[in-house]
Amino acid sequence: MYAPLQLQKNEDRRLRAGHLWVFSNEVDTQRTPLTAFEPGEPVTILGHGGHPLGMGYVNPHSLICARLVSRDADALLDQTLIEKRVAGALALREKLYDSPFYRLFYGESDGLPGLVLDRYGDLVVGQATTAGIQRLAGDVEQAVKSVLSPAAMLWRNDVPVRALEGLEQSTTVAFGEVPETLALQEGGVNFTVSPRTGQKTGWFYDQRASRDRLPVYARGSRVLDLYSFTGAWGLRAARESASEVTCVDASQAALDQLEADAASNGLGERVATRCADAVAALKDLTATEQRFDLVILDPPAFIKRKKDLKAGTAAYRRVNELAMRVVAKDGFLVSCSCSWHLGAGQLADVLRRSAKATGKRLQLLERLGQSPDHPVHPAIPETHYLKGFIARVAGE
Repeated sequence: MYAPLQLQKNEDRRLRAGHLWVFSNEVDTQRTPLTAFEPGEPVTILGHGGHPLGMGYVNPHSLICARLVSRDADALLDQTLIEKRVAGALALREKLYDSPFYRLFYGESDGLPGLVLDRYGDLVVGQATTAGIQRLAGDVEQAVKSVLSPAAMLWRNDVPVRALEGLEQSTTVAFGEVPETLALQEGGVNFTVSPRTGQKTGWFYDQRASRDRLPVYARGSRVLDLYSFTGAWGLRAARESASEVTCVDASQAALDQLEADAASNGLGERVATRCADAVAALKDLTATEQRFDLVILDPPAFIKRKKDLKAGTAAYRRVNELAMRVVAKDGFLVSCSCSWHLGAGQLADVLRRSAKATGKRLQLLERLGQSPDHPVHPAIPETHYLKGFIARVAGE
């Protein structure tokens, strides 16, 4: 067993219910001072009475000061355990998908809090968002080699959340030669992915299942794709025989890549781009009385912290109202949120209020969520961050 981390009385209930996190105010610091530990150090987590709850790792500098990895208090936090968890995650993805392009490992849901691995064929891109995983980076690399034998692995440790753990941001090659771009196919469309510089690790695998619903709504439609990035939604809509697609994004570099991919897929004549802020573009489209049969609204997270809930909810409300104004009569709206602090019920209420404000009658047809390569841990609601709706926007 590792050095003990003792919890205060009644502070073990969350762990016993299945959660994996320990907050700093739950630790009995008289018995086990947090200052005695190094960031990422393995620990045995004990209930108030001294009964072992399991093994995990600690970070005395973080609000979430410990994370449970195994309920076997005698387990070792080593390469063997990591290999076992990665192999189990791989078995699930190989059951779900025919080709090796997916989120291979999703933190707590796959049994290693703080570790994300995305697979792009022969390249694995990882993110270590906690001190515990950062300390184990070498073991993770060896486990990935043992289980997958990829040609290369890249660490995209350039996410702001690392600051909460006292970690610096960086992008480093673990092993092999990492290409600047690579090819990915989804829904019959060939996309170009930039693993070193693209958002997240280069691709939004979490929305794949939702994009798979496009054939029902895009065929023959005039489509507006807002916050398009490199066109995952828009190009797939074009591939599904949309009559025309307009993609709006604030990044000209992303739109340049979108246009190149549209051309290489023979979709260029039906795809147009517009470099603009989505809100400004919607206001202009409303003023010029433009209407679309399908509007796709997949914005970045407007609510990153709980204290941003009010302002962020207002931002979702504003952009959804504007989007509804450019939906043609009896057209469709795809509205998504990746803000964990905004629940599905709250997003539905945003849509309800937006419809009322615009004089529309709304029908919610489908509820969307993250793809199954982002499995939800039943005891950790934080792992269920992505939600959305497909709605029919009817006039009164």
